[in-house]
Amino acid sequence: MCGRYASTRSDSDLQAVFDIAETIGAEVPPSYNVAPTQTVRTVLERPPKDEPEADAVRQLRSVRWGLIPSWAKDAKIGSRLINARSETITEKPSFKKAASRRRCIVPADGYYEWEKRDGAKVPYFLHDGDTGRSAGSTPGGVLAMAGLYELWRDPTKAEDDENRWVWSVTVLTSPAADALGHIHDRSPVVLPPDLRASWLDPTVTDLGAVQDMLAAIPEPRLEPYEVSTAVNSVKNNSPELLTPV
Repeated sequence: MCGRYASTRSDSDLQAVFDIAETIGAEVPPSYNVAPTQTVRTVLERPPKDEPEADAVRQLRSVRWGLIPSWAKDAKIGSRLINARSETITEKPSFKKAASRRRCIVPADGYYEWEKRDGAKVPYFLHDGDTGRSAGSTPGGVLAMAGLYELWRDPTKAEDDENRWVWSVTVLTSPAADALGHIHDRSPVVLPPDLRASWLDPTVTDLGAVQDMLAAIPEPRLEPYEVSTAVNSVKNNSPELLTPV
């Protein structure tokens, strides 16, 4: 499960990390408590906006967190599809087409998870365990969470309404590694740098090849630390949420 995460990097930071060629949409403000249905930045590969017949380029684009399948009658289903089990995305009707043609990356500083302990739920922040922390900085490096995106035509909007198409995203999860399994039994799928290009490549459409890519992704090296229960409320959104307790 991944239901909250932190994303504080600027567009310029993300452009450098992910080698972005085209940035679309207004910059999203930093958030220390990203929640479902909010607008988030994603990395994907598509033809340039004004050249639909051209080769795909790497884009940084704003989308809504919570995937809305193309066949959905309304957008409400998105709040239930914030995550997708990586083991079944090539089979489930909600994700199968996106798994074939619309794979993406959801950048994050880290994510929150809650451990059941003594009848209570204790929040943790999980971040990149390879880069450590520096004073006053966001913990670790940028996590490249594997995702799927979809385009949904809003039937309530006119044909000439530029907002008639809703872009949405889901974050893939997998069974948590033993070191993290005591907190929660699932964790986001995190792409290492050497597998990001193949994951984003829209010319790879064979679902068997997608399964092979998922099987090749190693367990992430993440470090957890306990944080304040202030993160429980989406109304709270400040750097203090990342302070260890």
